[in-house]
Amino acid sequence: MTTYLLPPENARLPGDLNDPPTTEEDEGLEVEGLDPPCVLVFNASDPSGAGGLGGDALAMASVGAHMLPVVTGAYARDTAEIFDHFPFDEEAVAEQTRAILEDVEVQLIKVGFVGTPEILSTVAETATDYPEVPLVAYMPNLSWWDENLIEPYLDAFRELLLPQTTVLVGNHSTLWRWLLPDWSGDRPPGARDIAKAAGEFGVPYTLVTGIMLPDQHIDNVLASPQSVLASEKYERLEAVFSGAGDTLSAALAALLASGTDLVAATGEALSYMDRCLDAGFRPGMGHVIPDRLFWAQEEDEEDLDDDPPEIGAASDFGLPPHDTRH
Repeated sequence: MTTYLLPPENARLPGDLNDPPTTEEDEGLEVEGLDPPCVLVFNASDPSGAGGLGGDALAMASVGAHMLPVVTGAYARDTAEIFDHFPFDEEAVAEQTRAILEDVEVQLIKVGFVGTPEILSTVAETATDYPEVPLVAYMPNLSWWDENLIEPYLDAFRELLLPQTTVLVGNHSTLWRWLLPDWSGDRPPGARDIAKAAGEFGVPYTLVTGIMLPDQHIDNVLASPQSVLASEKYERLEAVFSGAGDTLSAALAALLASGTDLVAATGEALSYMDRCLDAGFRPGMGHVIPDRLFWAQEEDEEDLDDDPPEIGAASDFGLPPHDTRH
C-alpha cells in the first residue's frame, strides 16, 4: 500500500504566477491556516540519528509540522547501543522553554527521554501552565541505563507527567513492566489493561505497540481505559531497528498538532512508521535506522499511478485539555 503523507492539507502552496502584486494594505496581514503547526519537543540529542531530537525533527517535518526542540541532554551512543546519557541542568531546560514559549504559540507538546526527575518536573510545570495544549509522551526502553537511575525516573514520570499526558506511547513489554509490575494473570496484559493502569494516573489514551501475535505479526493498539479504539497489525520485520518508537510518537504528535483526529492520526502515524522501517538502512555496524525521508526517494511508476487515500475518515475522538485529569 502506498501512503501519502505529504503535503499536508495546510502546507504552503506555490504562488500563482497570475496573482496580483501585494498592495500596501495587504502587508502585515497574516493568512491563517498556511503556517505549519508548531510542536514543542523535549528530548535528548542522539548522535546516531536513530532517535532523539534529530529523529523527531525529520518525522515531524515529513508530516508537515514545525518542531521547536528543547535539548534536555545528550546520548553517548552508536547505532548498536547506548553507552551513557548526559543530562542538562534543569535550569538550562527551563530557560530554553521559557524563551521560545514567549515568542511562539504551540499546538502540542511532545516528551521523549529527558534524563532526570528534575527535568521531568520542569516539563510538568510547563504543561501545567498550558493546560489547553495536548501532550504526547513516549516511554522508551530504559534497560540500557543504570538501575539506580531508572526507578526514580519512572516514579517521577508516573507522578508528575502522566497526569498531564493526553496520549502515552510505548512498547507493550516496556509499558507492562512499568505500569503493571505485579501482573499475575494467566495471559500477558492486553492494551486495555495497560490503558486502565495508565488511566489511574489520568491518561485518557494509550498507544501500545509491538504486541506479539502468531504467524510473525505484531499488533499496535490505541486504547482508553474503557475500550479499544483502533488496532493495526503488521508483519514482523526480521531486522533489528533503533528509533521506531521515536518515529511513531513524533509522527503522531505532528498529525495531532495539525488537527487530525486521534484515531485517524494513529493510523497514519503507524503507516508512516511501517514505511520508514520498510525503507530502513544501516549506516554503521549496528542496527537498522528508519528512513524517515522514504517519500523523497523515486517511486516505481506503478506506485505513482495510485491515488492518495482519504485521510481523516474515522470517528473524531477529541483530545481533552489535560488540566481535567489530575
